[in-house]
Amino acid sequence: MPAMTRFPSLLAAVLLAGSACVARAQGVEVATLAAPDAFTTAGRETGLPATLWRGASVATARTVLSLIAQRPLTPAAQQLARRVLATGVPGPQGAGSDPALTAARASALSAAGDPKAAAAILAHAAGLDQSPELARAAAESALLAGDDARACGVEQALIVGREDGYWLRLRAYCQALAGQTAQAGLTFEIAQSQGKDAVYARLMGAKLSGAPAGAASLRNGLDYALSRGLGLDLEAAKPAPAVAAALAGGDPPAPRWDLSVLDPALGGLAQAAASGQPAPAGGVSALIAAAAEADSKTRGRLQAAALLFAALSPDLSAEDRGRVAGFAVPEGKAPVGRNLALEDAARGGLMGETALLALWTCAEAGASGPAVADRARIVHALVLAGLPEEARGIALEGLLALK
Repeated sequence: MPAMTRFPSLLAAVLLAGSACVARAQGVEVATLAAPDAFTTAGRETGLPATLWRGASVATARTVLSLIAQRPLTPAAQQLARRVLATGVPGPQGAGSDPALTAARASALSAAGDPKAAAAILAHAAGLDQSPELARAAAESALLAGDDARACGVEQALIVGREDGYWLRLRAYCQALAGQTAQAGLTFEIAQSQGKDAVYARLMGAKLSGAPAGAASLRNGLDYALSRGLGLDLEAAKPAPAVAAALAGGDPPAPRWDLSVLDPALGGLAQAAASGQPAPAGGVSALIAAAAEADSKTRGRLQAAALLFAALSPDLSAEDRGRVAGFAVPEGKAPVGRNLALEDAARGGLMGETALLALWTCAEAGASGPAVADRARIVHALVLAGLPEEARGIALEGLLALK
């Protein structure tokens, strides 16, 4: 190799070696930064640690995110979902820069009542043109925000999967917005030939022909955009969780608990839990004792309430444990395997894994919330895993639901 050809390579090697020497001399540790994954981008500041997803299962994450996006959660479960999913830290091992997982995270956040956090995550997501799942999450986020132009831009930029039904329906809508009525009509017919959607057909037909549109639909962002553009009564339609969150606007509010409706015997304990203060001295023990001796009319409600407060307590006396062990609270609906996994994750201090397993049970329970037994397990697990605020919310919600 000629000398002049070798010189730049030798110079670069010397400079790199010199930089490494300087770094060592100054005591600076040089480490390769991990590539961003599906959970690295923050939706908002949450105060949770960088170790949030330590030991968490990526398979569990995929399952639970999909459930949250489709099933309604109670206000306390929404609060838990928003906090853990908006946190920007490295995700479960194996998450990688998976665009489908990023899309699932954003969709779950929208459904849990935080479309702003979802939009923040999607704004930094790469590869929208290459991932139909990620592009759909971005398009729906834009439609729910009333930004039809951005949604249409996402559709136009997509390279992969453009002929799937959702994209054909969105393309017909975008063409109609642009005044391309003939093209929109043709795209509309192709979309319906792939898979009939009576609601979309009614709304899009009205958009194209001016015919009566009927009732509004709020199943998703596209239905919302069509219903809004047609001037339909949005308040008369039942919104999907993500649409309801978008309609609410603003930052997601923390749940509020009307404790005035509680029995005075429970009020002091509930007030302490709501304010994040320790329970009054002897209060939990007194409630457990009263529940153990209650008559048949009040026994079920008192034992359920005592179980929830016991789940919040880090330590019970031997006497209290003995009384709680005799409570006849019915078993919950969560499967044994999930309960075992929840207990194991909580004992190991695996915050994110515990939250995901708790949300799995909450999502399957739906808007009515988990049974008392399942709720007590979730409360206790969240306390052990380091999420006491969310544990208190789930306990108070369960307390107010007791009959």
